[in-house]
Amino acid sequence: MLILVIDDEKDILQLITTMLTAEGHEVIAAEDGERGLELLQDFDDVEVVITDLIMPNKEGIETIMDMHKIRPDLKVLAMSGGGRGGISTYLSTAKNIGAAATLAKPFRKQELLDALADLTKR
Repeated sequence: MLILVIDDEKDILQLITTMLTAEGHEVIAAEDGERGLELLQDFDDVEVVITDLIMPNKEGIETIMDMHKIRPDLKVLAMSGGGRGGISTYLSTAKNIGAAATLAKPFRKQELLDALADLTKR
């Protein structure tokens, strides 16, 4: 499965990429929502997007909305470590605008894999 991962924190981006490739997934990575949208348009076979919500340039909520304009059926897993509004506020908003699943940072590898498995069953 081809997964697009978007996160402005390079360490987290690399960690998620490593976790997913170890499980046999193909991963493309973007450091912000703008680059993520470009990659989504370049790769028609992206099945799932995993995106952070709090990022510079183009934050995750706006990125999810724009991605659904391009691919309404796209499965999105939104993740967040919080911010001033708190983790639950961001994750709830993401769910309300079309994220199929959410995950609070920090998370364990198995939590990510379980969320991904649930998402792809839908």
